[in-house]
Amino acid sequence: MIMQDQSKRLSEPLRWGRREKTAIAAVLTCVLLVLVGLGAYALTSGAPARADCIDVTFASTLGGGREHACGSQARRACASGAVHGIEQELRAACRRAGFPYRGRA
Repeated sequence: MIMQDQSKRLSEPLRWGRREKTAIAAVLTCVLLVLVGLGAYALTSGAPARADCIDVTFASTLGGGREHACGSQARRACASGAVHGIEQELRAACRRAGFPYRGRA
């Protein structure tokens, strides 16, 4: 099949009609609304960070382990000193939370 005037059609820039401009405006408006919605969700979701929590991630036998405690549980974890292998990380987390750390002597 021979395409008539193909070289002429390819050499001219695209012409944006009313329908194309409206479609692009609608898509851009939807994208903008989604971005605003995601931004509002990101700013308002999640729990505020507590100052009396400890959170330590460490290597474990089955991958990564996590020690997370708040309030009296965090105070007990810092005072126990019974954790082996993550003393430095736990000491730093206890210091940030304001709890004394009693490690092994």
